Amino acid sequence: MPWGQGGNGGGGRSPAQMMTKRERRNLRIGLTFILPWLLGFMVFTLYPIGASLYYSLCDFRVVQPPHFVGLRNYTALLHDEYFRLSLYNTFFMFLELPGAVILGIATAMLLNRAVRGMPFFRTIYYLPSLVPVVASAMLWLWVLNPQHGLVNGVLTKLGMTGPGWFTATEWTKPSFILMDLWAVGWAMVIYLAALQGVPQQLYEAAELDGAGPWQKTVNVTLPSISPVIFFMVVTGMIGLFQYFTQSFIVLVAPNTGPENSGLFYALYLFYNAFHYFRMGYACAMAWILFVVTLIITLIVFRTSARWVYYEAERG
Repeated sequence: MPWGQGGNGGGGRSPAQMMTKRERRNLRIGLTFILPWLLGFMVFTLYPIGASLYYSLCDFRVVQPPHFVGLRNYTALLHDEYFRLSLYNTFFMFLELPGAVILGIATAMLLNRAVRGMPFFRTIYYLPSLVPVVASAMLWLWVLNPQHGLVNGVLTKLGMTGPGWFTATEWTKPSFILMDLWAVGWAMVIYLAALQGVPQQLYEAAELDGAGPWQKTVNVTLPSISPVIFFMVVTGMIGLFQYFTQSFIVLVAPNTGPENSGLFYALYLFYNAFHYFRMGYACAMAWILFVVTLIITLIVFRTSARWVYYEAERG
């Protein structure tokens, strides 16, 4: 066989030269169709990512050209007490995650039973998740009003004194958690779909082994829907890192609650960027948030092999 003529019969030609006329035409057509998406990705996603990384290394006041300062923004964050406080407030909200998972699974299990009128109850539990976040925040701002709110009104009739909720330092973050758990219906629907996919023969085998309701839940139900739980934990965790709208509406910007108890990371980032016009500082915060979220997500992925069960692994 002469040199340069491989076993593929290509004669040393490049893949582009080996393509037929029809294949090249199909390639051009395909590239033409995806060109708008590629342009949009580069202009609205790729460029902003690169620009934010550069601006995080600059003193950028929006109305003035950026001035390169190296890692000064990052070192300044280490000495910023509000930065540390916003991190603490954000991580405190992670207490909501196990509550949302437990409440979502428990509600889904109740709504998975064969009871007359179950579609109606499923709709009722799902409706709160359809309420826009802004409307929901305004609603709960009235419900948890310390003087005229529905909750404190009921507690007063029972002879108890209600807390200050959003106006009390120790109750600000629990109030946000309570407000979020009210709209757990969207997670309930996902858990419900997962529960209906659990093979019935697994429950029958467990019953033959003498398992009760609790044993079937722990050893059959939860392992079977563990991939869905894993998905909900990861997405919920990322969402809590970006907690913003509720606090922005309830606390009436630029207020951050009593003793800054409602100053969450994303809210502090927003204020730095669009209230104080420290865009470089805000970009540095955004990249720190990205790194922290990435690290914690990777940790969750690494530990998932210990508790996430996949049907394909049974064979």
